[in-house]
Amino acid sequence: MNMVLYFQILIIAVFVNNFVLSQFLGLCPYMGVSKRLDSAIGMGAAVIFVMTLASALSWVLESFFLSPTEKNVWFILFGDGNDVSAFDFTYLRTIVFILSIAALVQLVEIFMKKFTPAMYELLGIYLPLITTNCAILGVVLLNIKTFGSGEASLMKSIINALGAGIGFTLAIVIMAGIRERIDENISSVPNALRGSALTFIVAGLLSLAFMGFVGF
Repeated sequence: MNMVLYFQILIIAVFVNNFVLSQFLGLCPYMGVSKRLDSAIGMGAAVIFVMTLASALSWVLESFFLSPTEKNVWFILFGDGNDVSAFDFTYLRTIVFILSIAALVQLVEIFMKKFTPAMYELLGIYLPLITTNCAILGVVLLNIKTFGSGEASLMKSIINALGAGIGFTLAIVIMAGIRERIDENISSVPNALRGSALTFIVAGLLSLAFMGFVGF
């Protein structure tokens, strides 16, 4: 039964609630790195890694450091055993999650610079921009809101984040493939539509196409 539920969460995250094409989050790297297929694949892989790891890390932070529960580390260390509500640090959720995402992006950047320098140079400024990618923070916060911080929610959060990362990669790879084909036939494109204008039109058409998965 759990496997069916996990599969449903994965499919919904990839197609129905695609964070780029349905919820319009993460548009900066989506539009900026989708000029070439190889850079799009690299960015997608980095986002999948950071998004999945950030969701797992945020669950740990929420469950043991931010939520006012008996599992809260601060309550265990400094509490009097009665008033757990005094250790409610959920108001720090956004800043804590942003810092954890930034740390993960730094790890990815160090790894790529050492082992895949060509991809590191190709992604350029857009790699550190993952830190401010609102899609990653959006997934992390949505996981907490939807699944909570209980033990049963950890796997759901990871699966949803994995699906969201795959959905982002799917969207950016499709866009990159289309833009490469457009560049190959740029002479047939009217001057008024060249550049950003046609890119936004293509993005809108892709969003309309993914709307067909609503209710799936």
